[in-house]
Amino acid sequence: MTRLSLQDAQDLASAALIRNGAAAPVAQSVAGALVRAEADGFKGHGLGRLPSYIAQLRAGKVNASANIRPSRPRPGALLVDADHGFAYPALDLAVGELPDMARAQGIACAAIARSHHCGAAGLFVEALARQGLIALLFANTPAAMAPWGGNRAVLGTNPIAFACPRSAEDPIVIDMALSKVARGNIAAAARRGEVIPSDWAFDSNGQPTTDAKRALQGTMAPLGDAKGIALALMVELLAAGMTGSNYAAEASSFLDAEGTPPGTGQFLIAIDPLAFSPGTPDRFAVLAQAIEGQEGARLPGARRFAMRAEAERRGIMVNGDLLNEIAAL
Repeated sequence: MTRLSLQDAQDLASAALIRNGAAAPVAQSVAGALVRAEADGFKGHGLGRLPSYIAQLRAGKVNASANIRPSRPRPGALLVDADHGFAYPALDLAVGELPDMARAQGIACAAIARSHHCGAAGLFVEALARQGLIALLFANTPAAMAPWGGNRAVLGTNPIAFACPRSAEDPIVIDMALSKVARGNIAAAARRGEVIPSDWAFDSNGQPTTDAKRALQGTMAPLGDAKGIALALMVELLAAGMTGSNYAAEASSFLDAEGTPPGTGQFLIAIDPLAFSPGTPDRFAVLAQAIEGQEGARLPGARRFAMRAEAERRGIMVNGDLLNEIAAL
């Protein structure tokens, strides 16, 4: 393992993307998201994604010349065509435009179409919460879960993220996939040759497996059984059905360079809490303090902020083989 500063990790990732055809602003956006995920402890959405991202750039599965096109079909609605490029620049654009829209009207939404893997979804809702907004993000992903009682994957692991501001502290951030674990965790275990817990996934025959590679060929176990599947359906309808993007079963994998672009979607909602009550952030803080005040209890988002602070002080540990692979790209 090698320790890198966050800036060195950013420079390494950005340079690899630029060498393989990404424009400098795109490379900065993508590299920044990967390094922030790494720093926050979401390694499944971190630097380990870079080799597959670059393979997809080379194959044209990610459009290196994507022309991100925003439009305003309604006063409170932002539509962003990601043009089969990386999701991160399109999400950055949405995060940049939503605050003024939400403050003007109380609420605003952004639909991102023809997109790609959005990584650690909590990063984007956190960015909005730090500007005083309540934010929700829904993203659909390639098929990985079967409907409850079924045996064929038609739904993605479909992350949901939520964040809200507090008056004087870090935001509350909830970030979760609707599978029992994020698919990226299984992909990372497969790369490292590690076994996984038997309740994470099923093989192609629908049997529980501890083999990460067999799990990637099968289906994921949903969070909360049938309830998780119902939520995954909701996300498909919001993130893909409403944005004109591919449903999970229509999307190619985020993990390899095979096939056409995934063309998945994201849907962001931003709410100005001051439209309803000037004391809302203080009220949010009251409930947060009730949780934090209990011995052993932890507020959602606290772990990521602690890991981020440590990474900012000491850098991140990166596998040497992965560093060599990135340097060779």
